[in-house]
Amino acid sequence: MDVPTWVWIATFVVTIAVFTFDLVIVGRRPHEPSMKECATYLSVYVGLAIVFGIGVWLTWDHQHGLEFFSGWLVEYSLSIDNLFIFIIIMAKFAVPKELQQYALMIGIVMALVMRAIFIGVGAAAINNFSWVFYLFGLFLIYTAAKLAKEGAEDEDDEFEENKLVAFIERRFPATSEWHGKKLLVSGEGAKKMITPMFIVIITLGTTDLLFALDSIPAIFGITKEPYLVLTANIFALMGLRQLYFLIGGLLERLIYLSYGLAFLLAFIGVKLILHAMHENELSFINGGHHIEWAPEIPIWLSLVVIVATLAVTAVLSLWASSRMTPEQQDAATGPRRDWEDD
Repeated sequence: MDVPTWVWIATFVVTIAVFTFDLVIVGRRPHEPSMKECATYLSVYVGLAIVFGIGVWLTWDHQHGLEFFSGWLVEYSLSIDNLFIFIIIMAKFAVPKELQQYALMIGIVMALVMRAIFIGVGAAAINNFSWVFYLFGLFLIYTAAKLAKEGAEDEDDEFEENKLVAFIERRFPATSEWHGKKLLVSGEGAKKMITPMFIVIITLGTTDLLFALDSIPAIFGITKEPYLVLTANIFALMGLRQLYFLIGGLLERLIYLSYGLAFLLAFIGVKLILHAMHENELSFINGGHHIEWAPEIPIWLSLVVIVATLAVTAVLSLWASSRMTPEQQDAATGPRRDWEDD
């Protein structure tokens, strides 16, 4: 896939423009978005992703178009799982509702920048070391098993503060009072202090980067084109904030989501290992020769598996949760969030 330099530049410019516009609109009047506002924004972002995918299909070929749509769906589905943690973070820090979307937006921008760096490193590793597909595949299978185990345990969701945030809280003076969107305020003796907003934004950004440890290898299992990997992540992150507010209550009813995502990660992990066997250059595996008998999973089949898995997971989850009592739903997904009753 030959992507001209001007296309890369145009992509970055448009992305910056979209996020800047969103930040300016949000920053002008912090508020709790309505369902109509979230649905409108989300429809625009989803529409843009579909148009972009069609553009890839027509400009390059159907193979790359299918790769984009498959990668975008994988990133979106993993992002939905991430929203559970975002909800817990917002509850833990008691973020005022009118400031939540601003905090999410800044955190998402930070995550996008860090993911772009991560994607560049991953692409360089793949281009120079084909055996990295073995590592990606094994890691995804391990992550899938861990995710399925966590879903089976039905434990209450808990947020464990990451080490970077804990370090910041220990080393820098902080105020427990909210000061709107301000990250720093003057304390006694004109000494600068960090605000809860600063801590929340760092927490959201770094947490999303940790999520990239499985989502980036997963999408590299769909496509090896760095441009498609990056754009799929951009479009998935664009709609993440709207998804948080639009389907917050629905998330609690997706009781089988962990199992569906675990299956997808395992499927992509196996796909990566099979691809690594075709590209094999490791001397201790088949004498360093390619393993011809290993089947290649076509991209169209990957797309069918992704769509079918998400559809079955959603339908079964909604059907099962509709037959549960509130107490049974709490046992399956953890206690309901306070904001659901507001």
